[in-house]
Amino acid sequence: MKRCLSYILAFILFTSCNSSDDATQQQEQLPETSFFIKGVDASSIPQVRQSGIEMLNTAGHSEDMLTTLKNAGVNTIRIRLWKNPEDNHSSFQEVKAFASEVKSMGMKVWLTVHYSDTWADPGSQTKPVVWQDLDFATLQQEVYNYTAQIVTEIQPDYIQIGNEINSGFLFPEGNITNLSQFTTLLSKGISAVRDTSEDCKIILHYAGYEGAQSFYSELIELDYDIIGLSYYPVWHGKDLTEFQNNITTLANQYNKEIVIAETAYPFTLDWNDYTNNIIGSEDQLLPQYTPTATGQKEYLQKIKQIIAQESKGIGFCYWGAELVAFNGPTATDGSATENLAFWDFNNTALPVLEVYQD
Repeated sequence: MKRCLSYILAFILFTSCNSSDDATQQQEQLPETSFFIKGVDASSIPQVRQSGIEMLNTAGHSEDMLTTLKNAGVNTIRIRLWKNPEDNHSSFQEVKAFASEVKSMGMKVWLTVHYSDTWADPGSQTKPVVWQDLDFATLQQEVYNYTAQIVTEIQPDYIQIGNEINSGFLFPEGNITNLSQFTTLLSKGISAVRDTSEDCKIILHYAGYEGAQSFYSELIELDYDIIGLSYYPVWHGKDLTEFQNNITTLANQYNKEIVIAETAYPFTLDWNDYTNNIIGSEDQLLPQYTPTATGQKEYLQKIKQIIAQESKGIGFCYWGAELVAFNGPTATDGSATENLAFWDFNNTALPVLEVYQD
Protein backbone atom coordinates (compact mmCIF):
# COMPACT_ATOMS: atom_id res chain seq x y z
CA MET A 1 0.00 0.00 0.00
CA LYS A 2 2.79 2.39 0.94
CA ARG A 3 4.56 1.52 -2.30
CA CYS A 4 1.33 2.19 -4.26
CA LEU A 5 0.88 5.49 -2.51
CA SER A 6 4.46 6.41 -3.31
CA TYR A 7 3.87 5.64 -6.99
CA ILE A 8 0.63 7.62 -6.99
CA LEU A 9 2.24 10.63 -5.32
CA ALA A 10 5.17 10.49 -7.71
CA PHE A 11 2.79 10.32 -10.68
CA ILE A 12 0.78 13.28 -9.38
CA LEU A 13 3.96 15.30 -8.82
CA PHE A 14 5.24 14.41 -12.30
CA THR A 15 2.02 15.30 -14.10
CA SER A 16 1.66 18.45 -12.02
CA CYS A 17 5.14 19.62 -12.97
CA ASN A 18 4.54 18.77 -16.64
CA SER A 19 1.21 20.65 -16.61
CA SER A 20 2.91 23.64 -15.04
CA ASP A 21 5.68 23.53 -17.63
CA ASP A 22 3.12 23.20 -20.44
CA ALA A 23 1.12 26.13 -19.09
CA THR A 24 4.25 28.25 -18.85
CA GLN A 25 5.25 27.28 -22.38
CA GLN A 26 1.77 28.07 -23.70
CA GLN A 27 1.80 31.41 -21.92
CA GLU A 28 5.14 32.32 -23.48
CA GLN A 29 3.79 31.44 -26.93
CA LEU A 30 0.73 33.65 -26.61
CA PRO A 31 0.99 36.81 -28.72
CA GLU A 32 1.20 40.11 -26.91
CA THR A 33 -2.14 41.85 -26.55
CA SER A 34 -2.32 44.91 -28.80
CA PHE A 35 -3.06 48.27 -27.28
CA PHE A 36 -6.79 48.86 -27.80
CA ILE A 37 -7.39 52.40 -29.02
CA LYS A 38 -10.25 54.20 -27.30
CA GLY A 39 -9.86 57.42 -29.19
CA VAL A 40 -11.40 60.82 -29.73
CA ASP A 41 -10.53 63.33 -32.43
CA ALA A 42 -10.16 66.44 -30.28
CA SER A 43 -8.39 68.67 -32.81
CA SER A 44 -10.42 71.77 -32.02
CA ILE A 45 -9.96 71.81 -28.24
CA PRO A 46 -7.40 74.66 -28.51
CA GLN A 47 -9.97 76.69 -30.48
CA VAL A 48 -12.78 75.91 -28.04
CA ARG A 49 -10.54 76.95 -25.16
CA GLN A 50 -9.75 80.21 -26.92
CA SER A 51 -13.48 81.01 -27.12
CA GLY A 52 -13.59 81.13 -23.32
CA ILE A 53 -16.75 79.06 -22.85
CA GLU A 54 -17.04 77.01 -19.70
CA MET A 55 -17.20 73.24 -20.12
CA LEU A 56 -18.67 70.90 -17.50
CA ASN A 57 -18.05 67.26 -16.69
CA THR A 58 -20.84 64.72 -16.18
CA ALA A 59 -21.19 65.86 -12.56
CA GLY A 60 -21.80 69.43 -13.71
CA HIS A 61 -18.47 70.75 -12.48
CA SER A 62 -16.27 73.07 -14.52
CA GLU A 63 -13.52 71.04 -16.19
CA ASP A 64 -11.28 71.28 -19.22
CA MET A 65 -12.40 69.08 -22.11
CA LEU A 66 -9.14 67.17 -22.29
CA THR A 67 -9.30 66.36 -18.59
CA THR A 68 -12.88 65.15 -18.93
CA LEU A 69 -11.88 62.87 -21.81
CA LYS A 70 -8.89 61.50 -19.92
CA ASN A 71 -10.95 60.84 -16.78
CA ALA A 72 -13.60 59.06 -18.85
CA GLY A 73 -11.08 56.50 -20.11
CA VAL A 74 -10.06 57.97 -23.48
CA ASN A 75 -6.51 56.77 -24.12
CA THR A 76 -5.75 58.24 -27.55
CA ILE A 77 -6.29 61.73 -28.96
CA ARG A 78 -6.44 62.17 -32.71
CA ILE A 79 -5.27 65.56 -33.99
CA ARG A 80 -5.49 66.91 -37.55
CA LEU A 81 -2.53 68.76 -39.00
CA TRP A 82 -2.70 71.32 -41.80
CA LYS A 83 0.38 72.68 -43.59
CA ASN A 84 -0.25 76.44 -43.55
CA PRO A 85 -3.82 77.17 -42.40
CA GLU A 86 -5.37 80.65 -42.66
CA ASP A 87 -5.24 81.01 -38.88
CA ASN A 88 -3.10 79.21 -36.34
CA HIS A 89 -5.57 76.39 -35.70
CA SER A 90 -4.33 72.95 -36.77
CA SER A 91 -0.97 74.51 -37.62
CA PHE A 92 2.31 72.75 -36.91
CA GLN A 93 3.05 74.81 -33.80
CA GLU A 94 -0.44 74.46 -32.32
CA VAL A 95 -0.49 70.72 -32.98
CA LYS A 96 3.00 70.27 -31.56
CA ALA A 97 2.06 72.04 -28.32
CA PHE A 98 -1.29 70.24 -28.02
CA ALA A 99 0.31 66.84 -28.72
CA SER A 100 2.86 67.50 -25.98
CA GLU A 101 0.05 68.25 -23.54
CA VAL A 102 -1.78 65.07 -24.53
CA LYS A 103 1.34 62.97 -23.94
CA SER A 104 1.99 64.66 -20.59
CA MET A 105 -1.43 63.39 -19.48
CA GLY A 106 -0.54 59.81 -20.35
CA MET A 107 -2.54 59.51 -23.57
CA LYS A 108 -1.26 58.51 -26.99
CA VAL A 109 -1.11 60.89 -29.96
CA TRP A 110 -2.59 60.03 -33.35
CA LEU A 111 -1.84 62.58 -36.06
CA THR A 112 -3.90 62.82 -39.20
CA VAL A 113 -1.74 64.69 -41.70
CA HIS A 114 -3.94 66.23 -44.38
CA TYR A 115 -1.06 67.37 -46.64
CA SER A 116 -3.16 70.44 -47.31
CA ASP A 117 -3.74 73.91 -45.87
CA THR A 118 -7.34 72.95 -45.08
CA TRP A 119 -9.74 70.00 -44.93
CA ALA A 120 -8.82 66.99 -47.05
CA ASP A 121 -11.36 64.25 -47.77
CA PRO A 122 -12.50 62.14 -50.75
CA GLY A 123 -13.92 65.21 -52.47
CA SER A 124 -11.07 67.65 -51.81
CA GLN A 125 -7.34 66.98 -51.67
CA THR A 126 -5.82 70.38 -52.40
CA LYS A 127 -2.05 70.74 -52.25
CA PRO A 128 -0.58 73.32 -49.86
CA VAL A 129 -0.16 76.67 -51.58
CA VAL A 130 3.63 76.60 -51.11
CA TRP A 131 3.78 73.32 -53.05
CA GLN A 132 1.48 74.34 -55.91
CA ASP A 133 4.18 75.02 -58.51
CA LEU A 134 6.65 72.27 -57.63
CA ASP A 135 7.70 69.67 -60.17
CA PHE A 136 6.96 66.08 -59.20
CA ALA A 137 10.48 65.23 -58.03
CA THR A 138 10.57 68.25 -55.73
CA LEU A 139 7.07 67.50 -54.45
CA GLN A 140 8.21 64.02 -53.44
CA GLN A 141 11.11 65.49 -51.50
CA GLU A 142 8.86 68.01 -49.76
CA VAL A 143 6.49 65.23 -48.68
CA TYR A 144 9.44 63.31 -47.26
CA ASN A 145 10.98 66.32 -45.49
CA TYR A 146 7.68 67.55 -44.05
CA THR A 147 6.70 64.10 -42.77
CA ALA A 148 10.14 63.54 -41.27
CA GLN A 149 9.90 66.89 -39.45
CA ILE A 150 6.47 65.96 -38.07
CA VAL A 151 7.63 62.62 -36.71
CA THR A 152 10.91 64.00 -35.35
CA GLU A 153 9.46 67.02 -33.57
CA ILE A 154 5.99 65.82 -32.51
CA GLN A 155 6.76 62.11 -32.08
CA PRO A 156 3.25 60.70 -32.59
CA ASP A 157 2.33 57.15 -31.67
CA TYR A 158 0.20 56.85 -34.82
CA ILE A 159 0.31 58.82 -38.05
CA GLN A 160 -1.99 58.89 -41.06
CA ILE A 161 -0.36 59.57 -44.39
CA GLY A 162 -3.28 61.61 -45.73
CA ASN A 163 -6.89 61.82 -44.62
CA GLU A 164 -9.64 59.74 -46.25
CA ILE A 165 -7.52 59.13 -49.32
CA ASN A 166 -10.11 57.16 -51.35
CA SER A 167 -9.42 59.36 -54.37
CA GLY A 168 -5.76 60.00 -53.58
CA PHE A 169 -4.15 63.10 -52.10
CA LEU A 170 -2.06 66.09 -53.17
CA PHE A 171 -4.09 66.73 -56.32
CA PRO A 172 -3.50 66.69 -59.20
CA GLU A 173 -0.26 64.69 -59.03
CA GLY A 174 -1.46 62.34 -56.31
CA ASN A 175 -4.89 61.62 -57.74
CA ILE A 176 -5.52 57.88 -57.60
CA THR A 177 -6.28 57.92 -61.33
CA ASN A 178 -2.51 58.21 -61.66
CA LEU A 179 -1.83 55.23 -59.43
CA SER A 180 1.94 55.26 -59.88
CA GLN A 181 2.29 58.85 -58.71
CA PHE A 182 -0.20 58.36 -55.88
CA THR A 183 1.68 55.38 -54.46
CA THR A 184 5.02 57.11 -54.99
CA LEU A 185 3.93 60.06 -52.86
CA LEU A 186 2.51 57.71 -50.20
CA SER A 187 5.78 55.78 -50.14
CA LYS A 188 7.74 59.00 -49.57
CA GLY A 189 5.65 59.77 -46.50
CA ILE A 190 5.97 56.18 -45.29
CA SER A 191 9.73 56.18 -45.78
CA ALA A 192 10.05 59.38 -43.77
CA VAL A 193 8.25 57.74 -40.85
CA ARG A 194 10.34 54.57 -41.01
CA ASP A 195 13.58 56.57 -41.25
CA THR A 196 12.81 58.73 -38.20
CA SER A 197 10.93 56.44 -35.80
CA GLU A 198 11.07 52.81 -34.74
CA ASP A 199 7.75 52.92 -32.92
CA CYS A 200 5.31 55.15 -34.81
CA LYS A 201 2.54 53.13 -36.50
CA ILE A 202 1.41 54.13 -39.99
CA ILE A 203 -2.30 54.26 -40.87
CA LEU A 204 -3.73 54.48 -44.38
CA HIS A 205 -7.24 55.87 -44.10
CA TYR A 206 -10.24 55.06 -46.32
CA ALA A 207 -13.72 56.57 -45.91
CA GLY A 208 -16.39 53.87 -45.73
CA TYR A 209 -16.00 50.24 -46.74
CA GLU A 210 -17.52 50.03 -50.21
CA GLY A 211 -14.58 49.79 -52.57
CA ALA A 212 -12.09 49.37 -49.72
CA GLN A 213 -10.91 45.92 -50.84
CA SER A 214 -10.04 47.22 -54.27
CA PHE A 215 -8.37 50.31 -52.81
CA TYR A 216 -6.07 48.41 -50.44
CA SER A 217 -5.24 45.85 -53.14
CA GLU A 218 -3.52 48.70 -55.01
CA LEU A 219 -1.38 49.46 -51.94
CA ILE A 220 -0.28 45.94 -51.14
CA GLU A 221 3.40 46.70 -51.78
CA LEU A 222 3.46 49.64 -49.35
CA ASP A 223 4.95 49.30 -45.87
CA TYR A 224 2.13 50.44 -43.60
CA ASP A 225 0.75 49.00 -40.37
CA ILE A 226 -2.96 49.72 -39.98
CA ILE A 227 -6.08 50.00 -42.13
CA GLY A 228 -8.17 52.94 -40.95
CA LEU A 229 -11.85 53.16 -41.93
CA SER A 230 -14.41 55.92 -41.50
CA TYR A 231 -17.99 54.89 -40.84
CA TYR A 232 -20.92 57.31 -40.84
CA PRO A 233 -24.41 55.89 -41.53
CA VAL A 234 -25.39 58.94 -43.58
CA TRP A 235 -22.62 58.29 -46.14
CA HIS A 236 -21.53 54.70 -45.72
CA GLY A 237 -24.68 52.64 -45.46
CA LYS A 238 -26.99 51.54 -42.68
CA ASP A 239 -26.19 47.85 -42.46
CA LEU A 240 -23.85 47.26 -39.52
CA THR A 241 -23.61 43.55 -40.28
CA GLU A 242 -22.32 44.32 -43.75
CA PHE A 243 -19.87 46.80 -42.25
CA GLN A 244 -18.58 44.19 -39.81
CA ASN A 245 -18.29 41.53 -42.53
CA ASN A 246 -16.21 43.90 -44.64
CA ILE A 247 -13.89 44.58 -41.72
CA THR A 248 -13.33 40.83 -41.33
CA THR A 249 -12.70 40.41 -45.05
CA LEU A 250 -10.17 43.25 -45.11
CA ALA A 251 -8.34 41.89 -42.07
CA ASN A 252 -8.11 38.41 -43.56
CA GLN A 253 -7.23 39.55 -47.06
CA TYR A 254 -4.46 41.97 -46.13
CA ASN A 255 -3.36 40.68 -42.71
CA LYS A 256 -3.43 44.18 -41.27
CA GLU A 257 -4.69 45.57 -38.00
CA ILE A 258 -7.84 47.67 -38.42
CA VAL A 259 -9.09 50.73 -36.59
CA ILE A 260 -12.34 52.63 -37.04
CA ALA A 261 -10.71 56.01 -37.58
CA GLU A 262 -13.86 58.13 -37.63
CA THR A 263 -17.47 57.76 -36.58
CA ALA A 264 -20.12 59.96 -34.94
CA TYR A 265 -23.79 59.98 -33.98
CA PRO A 266 -26.22 62.67 -32.78
CA PHE A 267 -27.68 63.03 -29.29
CA THR A 268 -30.30 65.37 -30.78
CA LEU A 269 -31.47 66.72 -34.15
CA ASP A 270 -31.76 70.24 -32.75
CA TRP A 271 -29.09 72.92 -33.15
CA ASN A 272 -27.33 75.33 -30.83
CA ASP A 273 -26.14 77.98 -33.27
CA TYR A 274 -27.13 79.34 -36.69
CA THR A 275 -24.64 77.19 -38.58
CA ASN A 276 -26.28 74.51 -40.72
CA ASN A 277 -25.77 71.06 -39.25
CA ILE A 278 -24.57 68.10 -41.32
CA ILE A 279 -26.91 65.65 -39.55
CA GLY A 280 -30.45 66.88 -39.05
CA SER A 281 -33.02 64.27 -40.02
CA GLU A 282 -34.07 60.75 -39.04
CA ASP A 283 -33.45 59.33 -42.51
CA GLN A 284 -29.71 59.96 -42.07
CA LEU A 285 -29.57 57.63 -39.07
CA LEU A 286 -29.83 53.99 -38.11
CA PRO A 287 -33.42 53.19 -37.08
CA GLN A 288 -32.32 51.17 -34.05
CA TYR A 289 -30.47 54.13 -32.50
CA THR A 290 -32.48 57.23 -31.68
CA PRO A 291 -31.00 60.74 -31.86
CA THR A 292 -30.91 60.98 -28.07
CA ALA A 293 -28.20 60.85 -25.43
CA THR A 294 -29.06 57.18 -24.93
CA GLY A 295 -29.06 56.44 -28.65
CA GLN A 296 -25.69 58.12 -29.12
CA LYS A 297 -24.19 56.01 -26.33
CA GLU A 298 -25.73 52.76 -27.61
CA TYR A 299 -24.50 53.47 -31.13
CA LEU A 300 -20.90 54.02 -30.04
CA GLN A 301 -21.07 50.96 -27.79
CA LYS A 302 -22.05 48.92 -30.85
CA ILE A 303 -19.19 50.36 -32.91
CA LYS A 304 -16.78 49.49 -30.12
CA GLN A 305 -18.21 45.96 -29.97
CA ILE A 306 -17.88 45.47 -33.73
CA ILE A 307 -14.19 46.33 -33.82
CA ALA A 308 -13.37 44.56 -30.54
CA GLN A 309 -14.85 41.29 -31.87
CA GLU A 310 -12.51 41.36 -34.87
CA SER A 311 -9.26 39.51 -34.15
CA LYS A 312 -7.27 42.28 -35.83
CA GLY A 313 -9.44 45.10 -34.56
CA ILE A 314 -7.37 47.50 -32.48
CA GLY A 315 -9.86 50.22 -31.59
CA PHE A 316 -12.08 53.11 -32.58
CA CYS A 317 -12.01 56.89 -32.67
CA TYR A 318 -14.94 59.33 -32.44
CA TRP A 319 -14.90 62.43 -34.61
CA GLY A 320 -16.21 65.86 -33.60
CA ALA A 321 -16.64 65.18 -29.88
CA GLU A 322 -15.34 68.64 -29.01
CA LEU A 323 -17.18 70.61 -31.72
CA VAL A 324 -19.74 72.34 -29.52
CA ALA A 325 -21.23 75.69 -30.59
CA PHE A 326 -18.17 77.57 -29.37
CA ASN A 327 -18.80 80.73 -31.42
CA GLY A 328 -22.08 81.49 -29.69
CA PRO A 329 -25.78 80.71 -30.29
CA THR A 330 -26.19 83.02 -33.30
CA ALA A 331 -22.95 82.19 -35.12
CA THR A 332 -23.21 81.31 -38.79
CA ASP A 333 -19.57 80.18 -38.75
CA GLY A 334 -19.78 78.00 -35.64
CA SER A 335 -20.17 74.23 -35.47
CA ALA A 336 -21.96 72.14 -38.07
CA THR A 337 -21.83 69.15 -35.73
CA GLU A 338 -22.65 70.43 -32.23
CA ASN A 339 -25.43 67.83 -32.05
CA LEU A 340 -22.81 65.08 -32.47
CA ALA A 341 -20.55 66.31 -29.67
CA PHE A 342 -19.83 64.71 -26.31
CA TRP A 343 -21.21 67.77 -24.52
CA ASP A 344 -24.86 68.85 -24.61
CA PHE A 345 -26.18 72.34 -25.35
CA ASN A 346 -25.51 73.33 -21.73
CA ASN A 347 -21.89 72.25 -22.26
CA THR A 348 -22.31 69.32 -19.86
CA ALA A 349 -20.59 66.02 -20.72
CA LEU A 350 -22.94 63.32 -22.00
CA PRO A 351 -23.40 59.62 -21.04
CA VAL A 352 -21.64 58.50 -24.25
CA LEU A 353 -18.37 58.91 -22.36
CA GLU A 354 -19.26 55.80 -20.36
CA VAL A 355 -18.35 53.73 -23.44
CA TYR A 356 -14.70 54.51 -22.73
CA GLN A 357 -14.71 53.18 -19.18
CA ASP A 358 -13.98 49.54 -19.93
